[in-house]
This record gives sequence, structure tokens and C-alpha cells, in this order.
Amino acid sequence: MTSPARPPTRRIAARWGTGIVALGLAVTGCGGPTGGPTGGAAGAGSANGRVTSITALDYYTDGPEHTQWGELLTTCGKSVGVTVEQTSVPGPSLLPKVLQQASSRTLPDLLMLDNPDLQQIAQTGALTPLEQYGIDSSGFAQGILSASTYEGKLYGLAPNVNTIALFYNKDMLSEAGVAVPRTWDELKAAAVGLTRPGRYGMAVDANATFEGAWQFLPFLWSAGGDEKQLATPQAAQALRLWVDLVRSGSMSRSVLNWNQSDLRDQFVAGRTAMMINGPWQISALNAATGLHWGVATIPVPQAGQTAVTPLGGEVWTVPQNASRARQQKAAQVLACLNDSTNMLALAKERYTVPSRSAVASQYAEQVPSMAAFVASVEAARARTGELGVKWPKAATGIYTAIQSALTGEQTPEEALKHAQQTATSP
Repeated sequence: MTSPARPPTRRIAARWGTGIVALGLAVTGCGGPTGGPTGGAAGAGSANGRVTSITALDYYTDGPEHTQWGELLTTCGKSVGVTVEQTSVPGPSLLPKVLQQASSRTLPDLLMLDNPDLQQIAQTGALTPLEQYGIDSSGFAQGILSASTYEGKLYGLAPNVNTIALFYNKDMLSEAGVAVPRTWDELKAAAVGLTRPGRYGMAVDANATFEGAWQFLPFLWSAGGDEKQLATPQAAQALRLWVDLVRSGSMSRSVLNWNQSDLRDQFVAGRTAMMINGPWQISALNAATGLHWGVATIPVPQAGQTAVTPLGGEVWTVPQNASRARQQKAAQVLACLNDSTNMLALAKERYTVPSRSAVASQYAEQVPSMAAFVASVEAARARTGELGVKWPKAATGIYTAIQSALTGEQTPEEALKHAQQTATSP
């Protein structure tokens, strides 16, 4: 990982391991906005002053995802009369490359960013506000728009998003007579009741990376904690829950080193009955022989509360360049990517959540295994929503505090006091 601004959740929604399936994406109505000036000198990608091709940059280098996005970019490009030349770089390389290109004014016409990175790039002045192209952003969940906004202006839109929820082994819960937990007290009791020799009741990703901080956020936020002030009783209450799960023996100390793929492997192997994870694991779970699993929203401190989870996923943006005509074409392709029909087709293919709430509700009815994620996205928050470009420091403080508390090196209160110092350090 080359930058603290890029949590590993940037790729979590990309790991389905499924084969390539034709998406049958709609092109009707994808022409997008046409208003505004269309000037710009003819050059690369132009013929007689008319734009015939644009460039796009993303971080999906793996075969299936690269091809899926390539097919959609091609389809949307054709609908607005351009060829889209797709370039993909490895995830850790994207942000450094974009920052270098922004400095040298060589950014692509269309750029995909992990949503926590958008504010850092917008801060440089490298992106154009989408309002100038007349792009329709109605119907998007508020957290999704927040993730794409910098200083009050919308710079990107995400066709699909993701978040995390509670996966559980149906057979194990049934055998133990344990109901799906909805509150923290029920979660602790269920984890104890499900623990057996060779099997833990619960698993989370508590490793010393942004992924560990990402998994902790639902507990922090649902308790009323805030990343702006980590040394609070609410934050300590959330961290104490994880400490109690480990101390009771119902959660392995190995969670300090496990990533989200490790959680999946433990769950598939029957070594944990419940785990916190995302929909990018569903393909692997479906492929596991004899595994009967369910998914529910993450338990909350008190019955009746709504879980607040972090928002994952990528946003598409239109960078600044010398050709207004190329920006217009890129904006039209971006509008097509965010067409409701394309959102739904992508979601079904990739186990993600459509960003428009009405489309997401339709999707939940058609794909019941995604219903918990759809419900969670409605209340999900952007990681940069409160702190903007200062979020990485807070995330570092959070995962460091998790490590200190779960190892017993510090109490939750002490660990979070130190986390606040990290978050506010120069």
C-alpha cells in the first residue's frame, strides 16, 4: 500500500472470482448531458474538430473486472459516439499516478477513484464539478453523494457501492438454538453459544490496516462515536465489545492478523459461525459445498437502532483538460455508467448495491441475499464525510487502538486516547 489515503477496501468489491457474463447493458437514454460549450482544439481522439475517442483510467487490472468495465465503457462510448480507450493500473499505483498526471496536466478524460480518494484529488483542482454538465444525481443515497462531494460541489458519481454486514452459518445457529443477533448483548451471547472446540462464534478483521478500521466503524458509529473525537465513552464502548468477545474466548485473537479474505476462509471451513464481511464474498460462499449461510445487518447497541456502516465503492469523475469537447463526451459516458438500467445489471453481475435508492430497492427484491446490504447502504456514511482529507490519520489511530486493546497492552480508553493523539498529530 503506497498511500494512507487508500484503504484496502478499494478492492474489496472486486474480488468475486466469477466468470465473465455478458451484461446486456442498456444504451437507450445514455446520451447524457449535451448542454454547455463544446469547443476544444482538434487533436488526439478528434477528427475535423469532432471528438471521436476519449481515454479512461481505472484500477481493475484483473481479467473479469477489467473486461466487465471495458465492455460497459465501450457500450456507453458507442451510445454517445466515441471510442473509449481503457487503461487499468494496479490499485496501489492509481493514486500516485493520478497525482503525477494532475501535476503534469496529463489526466485521462474519465477517471475512476476509490471514494475516499476523491477529496484529495478534488483538492488539487484536477476535477471538474459535475453540475456544469447537467448530470442527473437525483435519487442517490445521501452517503453516496457525500462521498463524491468536496467543498459543496459534486465531483463524481458511483454506479454501485458496497458496505459490510453480518454473515452467519444457518446450520450452526439452528443446532445451537441461537437466533440471529440484532443487538450487542445478543451478539455476545450468540458468540459464546456458538463457540465449540475448533470453532469460534464470531470473527472480525482487526488487523493493523485501514481494513481493520473499516470493520470497526459500524460499531463506533452505531454507538454514537465519531472519528472527529475518538477518546469518548461511546468509542470506548464499541472497542470494549471487541475486547469482550476475545476475552470470552468466543473470538480468536488471530483476528488481529486476519484480513477479510481470511475471515471468509475461516467461515467456509467452519471455524467461525459468524463474521463481518462484504458482498464481494458471496460468490465464494455460494461455491462452497454444503454451506448454508445467511446475512443480516450488523448488530446495534440497543434494539430499534439503525446500524451505521461505512460506504465502499468507486466513483467516476471528469478531470480538467484543455478540451471542453472531450470533457463533455466524458461526462456523457459518466451519465451512461450511472444509468439506472446499467446500475441494476452491474449489481446483479458483481454483488454490489445500485446507488439510486429506488433501483436498490428493486434489486433487493430480486436478489434477497443482498437485502441486508441494500438496507445498510441507505444509512451508510462516507469515511471522508467528517474529516475529508484528514480521514487517513484517524483511521491509523483507530486500527492502532484496536491492536493495543485486543492484545491487552492498553485499556480501550487508553488506546483511544492515544488514537486521538495520532489523529490530530501534525
